[in-house]
Parts: sequence; C-alpha cells; structure tokens
Amino acid sequence: MKKTLVAAALLGAFASVAQAQTAVQIYGTIDVGMVKRTDQTLNIGKRASNTLGFKGTEDLGNGLKALFQVEMRYDPDTGTNENNGRPLFQGQTRVGLQGDFGMVRLGRGLTPFQEIVGSFEPWHGLASPAGFYTDISVAGFNSAPLDVNTGGGSPNSNRISNAIFYNSPVSNGFQVNASWASKEANGGSLTGVGAGAASYTAGQQASANPFSIAGTYNNGPAAAMLAYERNAVESKVWSVAGSFSVTPELKLMGTYSHQNMEHTNTQRPTIKGAEIGATYAVGPGKVLAGFGIKKQDENFRLHDLITRQYSLGYEYSLSKRTYLYVDASRKTNIFSQATGAASGTPTVNHYDVGLNHSF
Repeated sequence: MKKTLVAAALLGAFASVAQAQTAVQIYGTIDVGMVKRTDQTLNIGKRASNTLGFKGTEDLGNGLKALFQVEMRYDPDTGTNENNGRPLFQGQTRVGLQGDFGMVRLGRGLTPFQEIVGSFEPWHGLASPAGFYTDISVAGFNSAPLDVNTGGGSPNSNRISNAIFYNSPVSNGFQVNASWASKEANGGSLTGVGAGAASYTAGQQASANPFSIAGTYNNGPAAAMLAYERNAVESKVWSVAGSFSVTPELKLMGTYSHQNMEHTNTQRPTIKGAEIGATYAVGPGKVLAGFGIKKQDENFRLHDLITRQYSLGYEYSLSKRTYLYVDASRKTNIFSQATGAASGTPTVNHYDVGLNHSF
C-alpha cells in the first residue's frame, strides 16, 4: 500500500514537471509548382514562401506564458536557403511573454502593418506574383530598406530586426499591434533619388527608429485595419483595409495604401496602391479574383506612372492541409519605384500550377 502511494506521488510530481515544460511545435509549408512568365522559360518554382519553423510556450503560472518562435525560408526545388544568402532564420526569431496585458516579443519579425495587410487580399498575403500583397497592397513599401540585398534577390522588405513587438488583448473584436526598432546598422545601403535626397552608405546607422502601429477589428462577417508605419530611412506609409463575408461562400475585400518617401526620393516621392478582390467557395474549391492599381506621382505632376494588375486563381482542397492551385495574372506598365524608368519587360503575364502542403 505504501509503495502504491509513493508511486502515485512520484507520478503526480513528474506530471507537474512535465506540464511546466516547454511545448514545442515543428511546422512548415512545402509549395512547389510549374511557373511560366513573359520572357522566361518554364520553371519549377513556388507560389508561397516555403517555411520550416519551431515555436513553443511554457506556462509560468498566474496566467503568464513564455513563448518563442524561429522560422527559416528555403527553396524546395534546390534544397537551398531562400535566395542563397539571406539569414538562416530570416522568417523570424522572437522570444517573449504573454499574459492579461497582451503579448510582448523581442527579436526579428513582420511589422504589424505588413503582418496584417495581407489578410485583405485574395491570395492570403503570399509573395506570389499572382497576388497583390508585395507590390500593390503595400504600395511597394519597404520596411527594412537598410537590410543587405543578398543572393541577387530583393531585400527582406516586410520584416525588421532588433525590434520589440506588442500585441494588445482583443476586446470586442478590437486589437492594437505595435513595433519599434533600434537604429542599429544592418549592413545595407541606399542611394537617394533627386536633388537634396538622403543617401545611406553600407553599414550606416539608420536616421530614424522604425516603428509600426496597426488597429484591427474582426467580429462576425466584417474585418478592418488602419495602420501607419515609418521605416529606418524615414519613408512613411498609411493604409486602410477591409473585408466582408456577404455569404458563407462569398468574401469581398480591399486595401488602399499611401507611401511618402520624400526623404530619399525628392523626384517621385508619393506612391499609392489600391486593390479590390473576392474569394468564392465552390464545394472543396475556391475561386480567387482581383484587380489592383499602383500610381507614382512625380513632383509637379509632370508625369504620373500607373501600373495595373489583373489576377484570377483557383484552389482545390485535397485535405485541410493540402491543396492544388492554378493562377493567371497580367501586370502592365511596370516601372522602377526609385527612378520611374520603365521595366525591361513593362508587361508581364504570369501563370502557375502547383501543390501546397502545410504541416
């Protein structure tokens, strides 16, 4: 009898210890497809960023939790780190605490504006050229212009390093998210455009502390966002977005963003981006459709540059974690945001078909 009581006590003690341990989850996405775009041969590519991540929580008692998350990006067609030069865990590396006060995290991650605005376009905020998030919904705004441009790709434009992030508790559908970063140099450079424009040499410290704040509402069929952000070179963007589920099958959404980069581009300081879209569920499938426009105003309105994008897609769910997809997109009058010059291929047609699996 005594041995039984001792064994039970030991089991109870071990159970308490086990409950206090960190619960770690491994997760990720594998997305591979065939991609064809204007002036390029048929490639094996992707629609979504491929991720591998680790996250976990530890119950500290009294409603307080410790949490962490690290996430990397990779290209499954070659097995290499995304763009062959970005940081290993460029997705995010954050640790923090969560409680009745909300959630506070430190490290690297998406700014509140960048993290939320993608929810209001049909392609889930994916980096796919068929979607609107990267170029239209955010008006091409770069949250980290002084990050190193490595691997022949673009800088990590929607995440910031050396930052603190705060998410408030949700109250009646309302929430406020904010971030603030130090002026630490991240190794990149930036050349200003126009008379009197500021330039930054490689490794130079930022001229401003980047910050971002977003207020959101999500309750029932309606959702909305209002956000403002300033980056390390004093470019600013404000954005408003909304969505509404007309029926269980039909969802409408749209965004408008206004960027001002007069500190580094005195010649063409203002860029505006707008997008409207819809998703419609049909059985296990979903139709995606949208139209977007981006406009860059030159000083004194001598010549305004306007890019238009039309996109159509379809997803077919094989399970809760796996779906097939096909997209077609056309973008016209593509231009350089820095110089206003027409792209080498000013009109691009993009087509893809592939498979996405999450785990």
